[in-house]
Amino acid sequence: MRRRIAVVGSGPAGLTFARVLHRHSYPVAVLERDPAPDARPPGGALDLREGLGQLALDKAGLLAEFQALSRPEGQAMRILDVDGTVLRDWRPRPDEQANPEIDRGQLRDLLLGPLDVRWGRSVTQVVPGTRDGVLVHFADGRQEAFDLVVGADGAWSRTRPAVSSVTPHYTGVTSVEASLDDVDARHPDLARLVGDGSVAVYGVNRALVAQRNSGGHVKVYVQFRAPLDWHTNLDLADVEVARSSLLALFDGWAAPVLDLLRRSTAFVHRPLYALPVSHTWTHVFGVTLLGDAAHLMPPLGAGANLAMLEGAELAESIATGPGDLDEIVRAFEERMWVRAGRWAKITTAGLERLVSPDPSEALALFDQVQPS
Repeated sequence: MRRRIAVVGSGPAGLTFARVLHRHSYPVAVLERDPAPDARPPGGALDLREGLGQLALDKAGLLAEFQALSRPEGQAMRILDVDGTVLRDWRPRPDEQANPEIDRGQLRDLLLGPLDVRWGRSVTQVVPGTRDGVLVHFADGRQEAFDLVVGADGAWSRTRPAVSSVTPHYTGVTSVEASLDDVDARHPDLARLVGDGSVAVYGVNRALVAQRNSGGHVKVYVQFRAPLDWHTNLDLADVEVARSSLLALFDGWAAPVLDLLRRSTAFVHRPLYALPVSHTWTHVFGVTLLGDAAHLMPPLGAGANLAMLEGAELAESIATGPGDLDEIVRAFEERMWVRAGRWAKITTAGLERLVSPDPSEALALFDQVQPS
């Protein structure tokens, strides 16, 4: 018997879950608070890893389409000293497919495909154990019952309280995101600095990373250790104020590096939060979590990959596996917790080394992951 299944959130985790179910002709309701796919900027590029994100897309029947859209050259990575000296300049082989890049917007559109998403359905609460099943409450006052609700609604999940009282904590590292548009034509010197992939500079308790996206767009990420309220007396919505305060943090760094900030626009404050490394919960009938809702961790390239694979694996188990739906979900959670806990430890330790009192730790980490 087909069960009533809903996934909350249309990020990579939720859409992969829904797309794999769709591939097996299994109905699912995708509930998304945004009124349309392009209601918000999609964010920067993602590197999808073999055995993780790429495996998830293979389960969804989308690997070939991903390979046509992705940018293997985006795996390139250059590391500079604060004085501009090139410390590492790694470039992928022509056939390198370990971590090709794809813009989040392109990935979203690829996963959306034929899915029928219920846009503008903002979930406020998920209540398990009712007479009709799991009751989902919406911001407009409506309610709907399901047999299984999968929370793929991110860091500040409205589904998570149904299974866990834990909330994300501030890591001590804050991030500010900025942008450069039409970089090849307008800023050719910075285009050369960034190259085909990313350029990173690590200093004492701070880092500056620029990542090429498609269409001549570059995302610039500033990371530094600071109290959560460091910006209390600053109006970060004022571009000039934001730029000046960030430039002061990087005083003395090489001029070409600082030009990434001088010419950037649209500064967005994004403090980094995480859930406890070993976050689990007592199983609740009819509710589970995926991705950041389940195991929010520092953004070091693992989160979206894990989320997509989790969504694909759970959907595949539901659509093809024999047995009771609740037992399928229980078994999935046990597998997810082990794998996510391992990656949470890796990324937590990684953040400590990338934004560190000793910048050589960042370089050593790069050499471990990608020998020069």
